[in-house]
Amino acid sequence: MDRGEGVYEMRILRLYAPSIIGDLTLCYAHTNASGKSCVNEVPIPLTFARAGETLDAGAEHALTIVLPAGTNIDDGNFLAVKNGETLLKWDGKARSFCVLTPGFLSVSAPCEVWRPIKTAVLTISDKGSRGERPDSAGPELESLISTLGGIVEDRKIVPDDETVIAQTVDEWCERGFNLVLTTGGTGLSPRDVTPEALLSIADKVVPGFGETMRAYGQRYTERAFLTRSVSVIRKGSLIVAFPGSRRSVRECFESISSGLRHGIEILAGWDAECGGHSR
Repeated sequence: MDRGEGVYEMRILRLYAPSIIGDLTLCYAHTNASGKSCVNEVPIPLTFARAGETLDAGAEHALTIVLPAGTNIDDGNFLAVKNGETLLKWDGKARSFCVLTPGFLSVSAPCEVWRPIKTAVLTISDKGSRGERPDSAGPELESLISTLGGIVEDRKIVPDDETVIAQTVDEWCERGFNLVLTTGGTGLSPRDVTPEALLSIADKVVPGFGETMRAYGQRYTERAFLTRSVSVIRKGSLIVAFPGSRRSVRECFESISSGLRHGIEILAGWDAECGGHSR
């Protein structure tokens, strides 16, 4: 379906599961306790077929998702259904999808192919870097960014040292990470220097992220305006600084998640590709 200006909305054309019922109009995709993909509580590997290809009606325990002809999907890409409400990852070797974010699959549901976001996560904490405090905020960021197609390829814990923070983030930007997420060091204490470190290496400042986090945070605490969270761009990498607690990380991520992936797509030049099918 053409949405104008050369952008097309891709939809699921068919869901075919001969071992269950044949053609389905709706099913729920999730994972079982072992992490294997399931549909309607029956372990079923998700397979992929392009429109016009012959479907193997004799295949057992298989759900074939039929997408429009000409759809390109590479190993490690994601199928985001209804803007990521349901998120599947494509395994090119296994020729199947795995479920990352459980949800409903339905015929005619809008979907997109997402590229993986190469991500690094930096926890900034004096005590954490000395092993005196467990890191809960960093792993929380890793879990949250996975729902947007983020693949965390590096992670570190460093002390509240402006030089160390700047050098670590700059190194990741040199390596071509699409996204760098930091947590900690955004408060008012003399040791909180994350904003200064990031601004010292910034090519551009993106003020909307911090502004949105603070405004959204007012729903939960009247002191949310005290956080100094910032976002900058360095050599094609988007860097977003989050507060240091796990709860604050989740709240702040929720506030910006609707635009975070789109911002990265624009910065990386993915947004203009192939009518919106190859994000």
